Amino acid sequence: MKKHHTYKFNPHTLSYEKVKTTFADTLKKISFSVAFGIVLGVVLLVIGIHVFDSPNERKLKRELAVMERQMSNMRSILKRNEAVLNDLENRDNSIYRTLLEAEPVDGQERMSHLTDLDYSSLEGFDHSDMIIETTKRLDNFTKRLYVQSKSFDEVYQMVSTKKERQECIPAIMPLDKRVCSVISGFGTRYHPILHYRRMHTGVDLSAKKGTPIYATGDGVVEVAGRGDASLSGYGIAVVVNHGYGYKTLYGHMNDVKVRHGQKVKRGELLGHVGSTGLASGPHCHYEVWLNGKQVNPVYYFYNDLTPQEYEQVIEAANQENQCLS
Repeated sequence: MKKHHTYKFNPHTLSYEKVKTTFADTLKKISFSVAFGIVLGVVLLVIGIHVFDSPNERKLKRELAVMERQMSNMRSILKRNEAVLNDLENRDNSIYRTLLEAEPVDGQERMSHLTDLDYSSLEGFDHSDMIIETTKRLDNFTKRLYVQSKSFDEVYQMVSTKKERQECIPAIMPLDKRVCSVISGFGTRYHPILHYRRMHTGVDLSAKKGTPIYATGDGVVEVAGRGDASLSGYGIAVVVNHGYGYKTLYGHMNDVKVRHGQKVKRGELLGHVGSTGLASGPHCHYEVWLNGKQVNPVYYFYNDLTPQEYEQVIEAANQENQCLS
């Protein structure tokens, strides 16, 4: 193979002279070529990285696209399930518990379980806002579902004991409607003995002394006679615990025909009308307690009154007047 030589024109001699290539010159050329190759390779590599995806990157991008679609589907499913749960909560309060005459589960009780959790571990990612918001909704949905499940357990228990509940809930007037009159109802009334207005926590049924007083629902007698200091103003009284959160009080009696701890049935004789305690005349002061709170007794007179009679009782109980005790 013929060897190539490099020549250089010499202007002094006006001739071409052979250029002698030293080892240093050769080394420089080689170094320049290697450096240029390295730089060119790095540039091409950078361009390739930013323009073209590696097989692993293409795989990761496909997986990310699938996960994003799946997350979107999950959010849609969660939204539908939240709507279903809202409907169940509304049905529970406005239908099931109303039919069973039970207190609805209020919103505060449902929300009391929705405590904030720590989502800091989900921060710092491209989709952190979406992930945190979806996770919170899912956590709240799970907690609300737990509350609703417990509520349905209670509803099922109430349904299974519905007949017993109906017999225990106070649902009649404590006196025969033909021999008594509603004198004063539930609300602020003027007291005839104490001479000032105060909360009247029951209904006064006026009747002759000795008129029979009956239990308004099945239950167990808790007080028979003169009770503790909290009942002193009622004179001779009877308190019946009906269960399911209900109690009834019959005050200012002339005598008592039951004893403490005795089981009684609806319509069973408890005693007779009197005027003991802070009373201005013979009558029965009747109260209904639900979960420890006095409620308007006239709303429980529905079993033995016609619609017209019930309206008359409601109207009489709502009159602003002087109570008998």
